[in-house]
Amino acid sequence: MTTSESAGIRVSTLELFFDLVFVFTVTQLADALAHDLSPRGLIDATLILAVVWWMYSGYAWLTNAVAPTTTRRTLLLAGMAGFLVMALAIPEAFGAYGWIFGVSYLLVNVVHSVLFLHAGPAAVRMMRTLGPLNLLAAALVLAGGLLPEPWRHLCWIAAPLVQITAGYVHPAEMHSISAGHFAERHSLVMIIAIGESIIAIGLGFREVHLDGGAILVAVLGLGIAYYLWWCYFAGDDKRAEHVLAGMSDPLRRARLALNAWGYGHVPMLLGIVVTAVGVKKTVGHAFEPLHWGPAFALSGGVALYLLGHAAFLRLLRLSGVWHRVAGAALVLAVTPLGHLVAVAQLAAIPLIMAAGAIAEDLPRIRRLGMAEAIGDFGRNAG
Repeated sequence: MTTSESAGIRVSTLELFFDLVFVFTVTQLADALAHDLSPRGLIDATLILAVVWWMYSGYAWLTNAVAPTTTRRTLLLAGMAGFLVMALAIPEAFGAYGWIFGVSYLLVNVVHSVLFLHAGPAAVRMMRTLGPLNLLAAALVLAGGLLPEPWRHLCWIAAPLVQITAGYVHPAEMHSISAGHFAERHSLVMIIAIGESIIAIGLGFREVHLDGGAILVAVLGLGIAYYLWWCYFAGDDKRAEHVLAGMSDPLRRARLALNAWGYGHVPMLLGIVVTAVGVKKTVGHAFEPLHWGPAFALSGGVALYLLGHAAFLRLLRLSGVWHRVAGAALVLAVTPLGHLVAVAQLAAIPLIMAAGAIAEDLPRIRRLGMAEAIGDFGRNAG
């Protein structure tokens, strides 16, 4: 499929509605992690995000292949209900609501399999392998919700391992991928996730007096969110789409889609969650020292996002990898500032990211001339 052909299929409003329900998990994960900012809390958040993202990706691949008819819309609504209940159960997914999360996750998987089985002979052949493995992973999540420790975490760890295996053993060349739709769908969920992180931060202001320090935290938090957006959307999203569209071999195209947009987006989404928690912990404490946990969350979340995007660019063989890696290292290096005073770390991170953006654009500025480069930057930002 050529770039021009792929550009003709775009994301529907129903798919965008679906994404809004899915991204509610970002708010719930941030809230859960804020209440348990420990290594175990981070592991739990990662496991939840991994299994939920796998099935979100499954629905993205599904609607990329088949248009939602009336019957399919009804089934998609059932899948959305499953995602919503899963999100509601996230705070106690490893506790009292584990079985609710598991049942909802099983529903999401069953609906996905049924929809794919109605997508044609190629999809039926593909789902002979993928469907049972997805259902096995869902059964493991449900078992984890019913069993005591240590079996609970062992089942949760096994589930994403089964899903990773499923991604490589099913006949991926049977997928029909529209590059424009596929890249746009993932771009939209990323911008919604960044926006949802701002909401998660905003919820931290509910019982905080709105003084100068609180306003400064809000503005600097918005600055960090802006550069997370810039990192993904200042042209690389379109270049990534063109790379995917240029892949003529079906298997290579499917593998690239799985690795870059599937696995490659997990650290970026987790980085958004962890960053939101870090910023949230500074609310009401702008001019106080942060504990090491929140300070590491603030820098570590941004660094994780940058490294995830570096991996995304590396998989696509696009430029900008080392700018992201260097930015991640510098952001981690300013962690001790937060242990001295929160606002210093909060201000240093967007400054580092802004410097990285300028450094990345310098070659284009020299090549095109200042006026044209500014116009090009404006078009990308728009």
